[in-house]
Amino acid sequence: MHKEKEKEVGYFLYFIRSLKNGKVYVGKTNRNPKERLKEHNRGMNRFTSQNRPFKLVYYEKYYCQKDLDEREMFYKSGMGRKIRDVILEVASATG
Repeated sequence: MHKEKEKEVGYFLYFIRSLKNGKVYVGKTNRNPKERLKEHNRGMNRFTSQNRPFKLVYYEKYYCQKDLDEREMFYKSGMGRKIRDVILEVASATG
């Protein structure tokens, strides 16, 4: 009997950093963030095509899309950017 691989259920919020210029992109997806990174590195939209290559720096998992959307908006706000920058600093210090 052949078992199908279970599809992971959930949503991800992620930060990727441009290796070209250090810019940070905050995104969300319902797919594996590492797979989404590959799409960004292929230049799937204007921002990513102009700033690639990228490195996945951080991600969070959510089971509720509403929570995901609210968190994305938070990280794109003034206070959220400050917290995002702390997360990025810690992530870069730990590897």
